[in-house]
Amino acid sequence: MRKITLANGQTVEVECLSCALTGGLLEPDGGVMVETEHFHAHQDVAYPIEGLVILASKRHIKCFDELTEDEKIDYINLLTKIRKAQRTALGIEHVYYFYNEDTTHHFHTWMVPRYEWMHEWGRSIESVRPVLLYARNHRNTDENRIRVFSAIEALKKELRS
Repeated sequence: MRKITLANGQTVEVECLSCALTGGLLEPDGGVMVETEHFHAHQDVAYPIEGLVILASKRHIKCFDELTEDEKIDYINLLTKIRKAQRTALGIEHVYYFYNEDTTHHFHTWMVPRYEWMHEWGRSIESVRPVLLYARNHRNTDENRIRVFSAIEALKKELRS
């Protein structure tokens, strides 16, 4: 078991945070944006960036090559649907996709929107970590969190249509 402190300050003890989230044992702040048989999409509000989405496998795997044929189809269809919702509901022009296989969590893809305020860190994959840390440390205000939760609701609504 691992002790993990969530964005809301709550500490939980779980074998795997991804299993707890995708299995419904823990509800992500803002709730589940969309869910299919194989995948679960939510925002890690510890990084308060409007429209940031984490698309996670429900099955406890780490790598692309572990996806079944059905999971591959579900993954690309859901990734595409979420991206369209980001553009339609939130006007997000560009997104950086990030995925790593040496994670302590399940197979998951970060969909990180790019905003003007992020440009000071550059326009490459190397800019993603500094942007996330800046958001966590400097944009974690009540006002910004309201915007983030509003964006989550807008994405949920768009994904249901």
